[in-house]
Amino acid sequence: MEVKARAPGKIILTGEHAVVHGSTAVATSIGLYTYVSLRFTTPSDDEDLLKLHLKDTALEFSWPVSRVRGAFPESAAQLSSTPTSCSVENAKAIAALVEHLDIPEAKIGLASGVSAFLWLYSSIQGFKPATVVVTSELPLGSGLGSSASYCVALAAALLACTDSVSTDVNHQGWLSFGEKDLELVNKWAFEGEKIIHGKPSGIDNTVSAYGNIISFKSGNLTHMKSDMTLKMLITNTKVGRNTKALVAGVSERMLRHPDIMAFVFSAVDSISNELTAILKSPTPDELSVTEKEEKIEELMEMNQGLLQSMGVSHATIETVLRTTLKYKLASKLTGAGGGGCVLTLLPTLLSGTVVDKVVSELESCGFQCFIAEIGGTGVEINFGASS
Repeated sequence: MEVKARAPGKIILTGEHAVVHGSTAVATSIGLYTYVSLRFTTPSDDEDLLKLHLKDTALEFSWPVSRVRGAFPESAAQLSSTPTSCSVENAKAIAALVEHLDIPEAKIGLASGVSAFLWLYSSIQGFKPATVVVTSELPLGSGLGSSASYCVALAAALLACTDSVSTDVNHQGWLSFGEKDLELVNKWAFEGEKIIHGKPSGIDNTVSAYGNIISFKSGNLTHMKSDMTLKMLITNTKVGRNTKALVAGVSERMLRHPDIMAFVFSAVDSISNELTAILKSPTPDELSVTEKEEKIEELMEMNQGLLQSMGVSHATIETVLRTTLKYKLASKLTGAGGGGCVLTLLPTLLSGTVVDKVVSELESCGFQCFIAEIGGTGVEINFGASS
């Protein structure tokens, strides 16, 4: 059997950093995907290997199935209906399997992703020979949820080939999971995220699994749908950032200026709530769309100003802001800041010529640009070979 899964990345529309201090944040899926293809080896292939091919980085890894089986206690396999955390004992077994791989020093960060693969595969599928191919439209480490997208797509492909979920193998094209099955995919993806990140919030994998828009506050997630089609220019500054240090910096500023920062966080909360109301309200005509987009632009600009007051901007982010402002477009950083990615709303009535000019100017600065719609579907599977 062969199955393909795709899961979207994510952006934070409003509320980053302030959410740590009790404010509401709004996240949404974006139309950029990670794809996972799973094909089980047949007896005629005469291969007893588990293979992982990370196409975008041109890396291929393989393990004799007997070695993978020997590394894990039998109890680690065939638990597909019960998401299980990787124990210290199993983490050591995985580390031994990864240790002998020829991962270049420059790409050593991928080792945690390989570890997540080994845990998810052995836990859900046991010890069968197979080939798994991963490709992604998401840049790594840029705050667009690439690792969560990877874990969600991987969990979906693996679960689709078990009795733990209900899938129609004869369906043509991309197929969504039912609510109960989606919950299982998301829980397994979270276990993969824990191997990669240690203590993830669970927001990234939830947005990737369910799609659409999620608001979150004090650990509570609220799913919502919008009939607005928003298009974003996403600019990757290619500047890596230390999320932990940036979060700590905001907290230190809070300690130094508690009254002022409390007002900042309260303002961010209001922005997130107003944005949520705009996205959820019906949009009957073009005039309403334009009015909504203008309001969203203002909210983005205000949120960016507050993020600057938190001290999480960066010279490259400011360059993107100045460039897009020349074309009267609103932008804000997304995620941790200190580099990473910047969002620019592309209004419905904006001409393609202007978009081309903006992208050209940003790319001339060495930035990477993507254009994607937000709030689309979550993870999907496909049993056809070509789609």
